[in-house]
Amino acid sequence: MMEIQSAFNSGVQGLQKAAESANQAASDIARSTSYQSDNVQEDNNLTANENTKTESLPNLTQSIVDLKVAEHQTKASANVVKTADEALGTLLDVSV
Repeated sequence: MMEIQSAFNSGVQGLQKAAESANQAASDIARSTSYQSDNVQEDNNLTANENTKTESLPNLTQSIVDLKVAEHQTKASANVVKTADEALGTLLDVSV
């Protein structure tokens, strides 16, 4: 029974971590695309200060990959919770 509880906890922790990762990736994507759309409206003359801002922006491609990784982590964690739930159900069926 302790292993099932541990599996539930692992699944829930995985879901929480995936949600944090997805939120961070979505925020990075929004920041990156927002900056790019602002740049399209401005002149192409960049000052040294604007170049520094560009370098500190998150990589859009990496952020999209991170979002996809978070999606897979969510699915895997949900499967862990589902399997633990099924194991608990089977255990209760056997012991009743």
